[in-house]
Amino acid sequence: MSDAALTLVSHYLCPYVQRAAITLAEKAVPFEIRYVDLAAKPDWFLAISPLGKVPLLIVQQGGGSETVLFESAVICEYLEETQPGVRLHPADPLARARHRGWMEFGSSILSDLWGFETAKEEGTYETKRKALIEKFSRVEAELNGGPFFAGEAFSLVDAVFAPIFRYFEVFDAIAPTGLFDALPRVTAWCGELALRQSVRDAVTPDYPDRLRGFLINHDAWLLKRAA
Repeated sequence: MSDAALTLVSHYLCPYVQRAAITLAEKAVPFEIRYVDLAAKPDWFLAISPLGKVPLLIVQQGGGSETVLFESAVICEYLEETQPGVRLHPADPLARARHRGWMEFGSSILSDLWGFETAKEEGTYETKRKALIEKFSRVEAELNGGPFFAGEAFSLVDAVFAPIFRYFEVFDAIAPTGLFDALPRVTAWCGELALRQSVRDAVTPDYPDRLRGFLINHDAWLLKRAA
């Protein structure tokens, strides 16, 4: 197990950062958080981020050595392998591989979600809305008794999907999207994750205002629907 000091480099709205923050909280691992403005990336950040993206996890070990990890999946896997606390991956190799696949599926949902939230006209909005419904319908078919993806145990799949569902808490408060209307298991999972302390603490209290500001800056069709 690692006793390194950990610093999570973050952006206020990034769902990928939230995955890492949730994982750290679930494992009760102490860490510092450092925010960057991705619209004006500081030199120190560009020097250590090969892709110019967040999250980064700065791992400071004894003797002054420092390693920077990038990509949320890599960070979460590192934390699972090195940190104490509850295990967030299944012990069974086949189940673990299945979970990793659904984590990747969550990333594909985020790609469609970007197009959905930045759509400036109704046609693009509806196309992305239908794509999201199709993907969440696939998730619906994978869910069983809950309350989490794998049943009673919170896992890294939950850490991936919680930030996705958080978007819709804000979106549906602005103008109902109807994405989950025919998906009762997804709706229940979404509600359960919203209550989880690690999920709630993964963003700052002004997250909804920041997300609304993002929509305004992108002239989002979602806001026009609400007008």
